[in-house]
Amino acid sequence: MNYISTRGRTPPMGFQDAVLTGLAPDGGLLIPTDIPRVEDRLDAWSRLSYQDITFEILRLFVDLPDGDLRHLIERSYMAFRHPEIAPAWPVGPVHILELFHGPTLAFKDIALQFLSNFFEYILKRRDARLNILGATSGDTGSAAIHGVRGRERINIFIMHPRGRVAPLQERQMTAVLDSNVFNIAVEGTFDDCQRIMKTLFSDLEFKRRHALGAVNSVNWARVLVQIVYYFSAGLYVMQTTGAREVQFAVPTGNFGDVLAGYYAWRMGMPIRRLILATNENDILARFFESGVYSLGRVVPTLSPSMDIQVASNFERYLYYKGGGNPERLTALMKDFAATGSLSIPCGAGGRVDELFIPGVGTSADTLATIRRYDREYGYLLDPHTAVGVHVAEQHLDREAPTICLATAHPAKFSQAIREATGREAHHEILDNLAHAPTRCATLPADVEAVKSFIEERAR
Repeated sequence: MNYISTRGRTPPMGFQDAVLTGLAPDGGLLIPTDIPRVEDRLDAWSRLSYQDITFEILRLFVDLPDGDLRHLIERSYMAFRHPEIAPAWPVGPVHILELFHGPTLAFKDIALQFLSNFFEYILKRRDARLNILGATSGDTGSAAIHGVRGRERINIFIMHPRGRVAPLQERQMTAVLDSNVFNIAVEGTFDDCQRIMKTLFSDLEFKRRHALGAVNSVNWARVLVQIVYYFSAGLYVMQTTGAREVQFAVPTGNFGDVLAGYYAWRMGMPIRRLILATNENDILARFFESGVYSLGRVVPTLSPSMDIQVASNFERYLYYKGGGNPERLTALMKDFAATGSLSIPCGAGGRVDELFIPGVGTSADTLATIRRYDREYGYLLDPHTAVGVHVAEQHLDREAPTICLATAHPAKFSQAIREATGREAHHEILDNLAHAPTRCATLPADVEAVKSFIEERAR
């Protein structure tokens, strides 16, 4: 399997180079040249463990020996606290897919544990070093930091918007004091952090000189590993309910998680619909309703990891929607960069894509959903998951059970839980951070300031 850029101006490369490259040199995102169909394997996969399904899917896309791939997968999931890695439970009218059993209690662990082990594997083989640059609205940063902390061939620089991530999310990052970890609080929004990151990756000489690598979902490996739980959970729910299809509700900010579901559907997983749930930062919901992708103002909410306007993975979807035409995609992205808006025509049904059902869950909806599920079902939702559940309940289907992605442990968002239920949510991992020392630099939302910070500390 080779990988090409959505912009069409980067020579094809193998999986290992694609992962180390992160953002394509031409400014596009790397995608596989082919999407394999797997309908004939689903019955056999339904009897496999999570690790074995991961192996079967990843081996279709990677250029690693089978033995090495199996070892990386086994090592990556050793730190998870549930034997099924990502269990799915019936809760009220939906199934909840718990993706928060990793080291930092967030779904990002599932991909970033693998990615960090892969980085170490390939850097050792190539006798190389890597400086990771990332931007986070909350969970990506802590998951990436905990994946690479203390690794001798890697430095990691993580930007987050100052004061705009949950306090516990911030402390999970800044309480890691290993010498290879650098946290940067940017005076701006998450979109500012992403803009700085993409600008620095587009500076090819700077990227080459400092061996910059990406852990954000612009990195193909992130999306690839997340495809797995759409198959594992979907096949499990179909097997236990007798259904022939399922639908997934996905709390959505940066479009990476729901994009993994889109790839699973293209591979042949029987997904009837992808329910795309946003909070008040509803640029993606508006797009799938109208065909217009237009910037608005970032609104702080109870689900801060979704407080995003520019979804960095959206370009991959637009590439496929445009028929795989890189010139057309490049023109669209130039329009968006110049005007803050782009548009594509809606289909005959009045929506952009019949696979995607968009919806919005406000902060009031979030609190009401947390409160109701706690009271009626004894199940505590984090605010991001609650947005997904709220939208999902408007689109339930008797023939296709609804699986809602639970993206984080509720204890990470204690303020929202307290406001909704009147009580505290705890987890020992987070409780232990209460008095831990922290380290973080504060910088303006300026490319040159971040660039200088990295140059002074990069290996």
